[in-house]
Amino acid sequence: MLPIHPQDIQFQIDRLAGQDLFLHLEVSSGAYANHLDSSRPPASAFISNAVIRYTQGSISGTGPYRVGLKTEQGWIYAEGLTHVDEFETEQLIMAGHDTQGKLIVALQLGQNRF
Repeated sequence: MLPIHPQDIQFQIDRLAGQDLFLHLEVSSGAYANHLDSSRPPASAFISNAVIRYTQGSISGTGPYRVGLKTEQGWIYAEGLTHVDEFETEQLIMAGHDTQGKLIVALQLGQNRF
Protein backbone atom coordinates (compact mmCIF):
# COMPACT_ATOMS: atom_id res chain seq x y z
CA MET A 1 0.00 0.00 0.00
CA LEU A 2 1.07 3.55 -0.71
CA PRO A 3 0.30 6.80 1.10
CA ILE A 4 -2.88 8.47 -0.11
CA HIS A 5 -2.66 11.30 -2.64
CA PRO A 6 -6.04 13.05 -2.29
CA GLN A 7 -6.32 14.11 -5.94
CA ASP A 8 -5.93 10.49 -7.08
CA ILE A 9 -8.57 9.30 -4.62
CA GLN A 10 -10.98 12.06 -5.66
CA PHE A 11 -10.59 10.96 -9.28
CA GLN A 12 -11.46 7.37 -8.29
CA ILE A 13 -14.42 8.50 -6.17
CA ASP A 14 -15.79 10.53 -9.07
CA ARG A 15 -15.21 7.63 -11.50
CA LEU A 16 -17.26 5.21 -9.36
CA ALA A 17 -20.18 7.57 -8.59
CA GLY A 18 -23.62 6.58 -9.85
CA GLN A 19 -22.86 2.84 -10.05
CA ASP A 20 -24.06 -0.07 -7.96
CA LEU A 21 -20.99 -0.99 -5.91
CA PHE A 22 -20.06 -3.41 -3.19
CA LEU A 23 -18.93 -1.72 0.01
CA HIS A 24 -16.61 -3.04 2.67
CA LEU A 25 -16.24 -0.77 5.70
CA GLU A 26 -14.35 -1.83 8.78
CA VAL A 27 -13.31 0.10 11.87
CA SER A 28 -11.39 -1.32 14.81
CA SER A 29 -9.45 0.05 17.72
CA GLY A 30 -8.11 -3.49 17.88
CA ALA A 31 -8.04 -6.00 20.69
CA TYR A 32 -4.69 -4.51 21.69
CA ALA A 33 -6.35 -1.20 22.70
CA ASN A 34 -7.30 -2.54 26.12
CA HIS A 35 -3.75 -3.78 26.77
CA LEU A 36 -2.33 -0.31 26.15
CA ASP A 37 -4.98 1.57 28.12
CA SER A 38 -7.35 -0.41 30.34
CA SER A 39 -9.83 2.49 30.38
CA ARG A 40 -10.19 2.25 26.59
CA PRO A 41 -12.26 -0.77 25.61
CA PRO A 42 -11.76 -2.28 22.16
CA ALA A 43 -14.35 -1.25 19.58
CA SER A 44 -15.08 -2.38 16.06
CA ALA A 45 -17.63 -2.17 13.25
CA PHE A 46 -17.79 -4.28 10.12
CA ILE A 47 -19.96 -4.33 7.02
CA SER A 48 -19.03 -6.27 3.93
CA ASN A 49 -20.57 -6.66 0.47
CA ALA A 50 -23.40 -4.21 1.05
CA VAL A 51 -24.57 -2.83 -2.29
CA ILE A 52 -24.58 0.96 -2.42
CA ARG A 53 -24.87 3.71 -5.00
CA TYR A 54 -23.60 7.17 -4.16
CA THR A 55 -24.36 10.38 -5.99
CA GLN A 56 -21.32 12.31 -4.84
CA GLY A 57 -18.25 11.77 -2.74
CA SER A 58 -15.18 13.58 -1.52
CA ILE A 59 -11.92 13.16 0.30
CA SER A 60 -10.82 15.81 2.77
CA GLY A 61 -8.21 16.49 5.41
CA THR A 62 -4.46 16.76 5.40
CA GLY A 63 -3.76 13.20 6.46
CA PRO A 64 -5.12 11.04 7.86
CA TYR A 65 -7.99 11.61 5.44
CA ARG A 66 -11.79 11.46 5.56
CA VAL A 67 -13.97 10.09 2.76
CA GLY A 68 -17.69 10.83 2.63
CA LEU A 69 -20.13 9.30 0.15
CA LYS A 70 -23.64 10.73 -0.26
CA THR A 71 -26.32 8.17 -1.07
CA GLU A 72 -30.02 8.76 -1.68
CA GLN A 73 -30.69 7.45 1.84
CA GLY A 74 -27.87 9.19 3.75
CA TRP A 75 -24.10 9.29 4.13
CA ILE A 76 -21.26 6.81 4.42
CA TYR A 77 -18.23 8.20 6.16
CA ALA A 78 -14.76 6.89 7.02
CA GLU A 79 -12.05 8.81 8.84
CA GLY A 80 -8.44 7.96 9.54
CA LEU A 81 -7.49 6.75 6.05
CA THR A 82 -3.76 6.79 5.30
CA HIS A 83 -3.03 4.32 2.48
CA VAL A 84 -4.39 3.03 -0.83
CA ASP A 85 -3.75 -0.24 -2.66
CA GLU A 86 -1.48 0.82 -5.51
CA PHE A 87 -2.03 -2.37 -7.51
CA GLU A 88 -5.82 -2.29 -7.58
CA THR A 89 -7.35 -0.66 -10.67
CA GLU A 90 -10.89 -2.06 -10.67
CA GLN A 91 -11.63 -1.33 -7.01
CA LEU A 92 -10.81 1.48 -4.61
CA ILE A 93 -9.19 -0.05 -1.54
CA MET A 94 -8.12 2.31 1.24
CA ALA A 95 -6.93 1.70 4.78
CA GLY A 96 -5.88 3.64 7.83
CA HIS A 97 -3.06 2.44 10.07
CA ASP A 98 -2.01 3.60 13.50
CA THR A 99 1.56 4.54 14.43
CA GLN A 100 2.36 0.87 14.98
CA GLY A 101 1.11 -0.03 11.50
CA LYS A 102 -2.03 -1.79 12.73
CA LEU A 103 -5.26 -1.46 10.77
CA ILE A 104 -7.80 0.92 12.30
CA VAL A 105 -10.10 1.59 9.35
CA ALA A 106 -10.73 0.13 5.88
CA LEU A 107 -12.96 1.46 3.12
CA GLN A 108 -13.30 -0.53 -0.07
CA LEU A 109 -15.53 0.03 -3.10
CA GLY A 110 -15.82 -2.16 -6.16
CA GLN A 111 -18.07 -3.73 -8.76
CA ASN A 112 -17.29 -7.24 -7.45
CA ARG A 113 -17.77 -8.78 -4.02
CA PHE A 114 -14.94 -8.60 -1.53
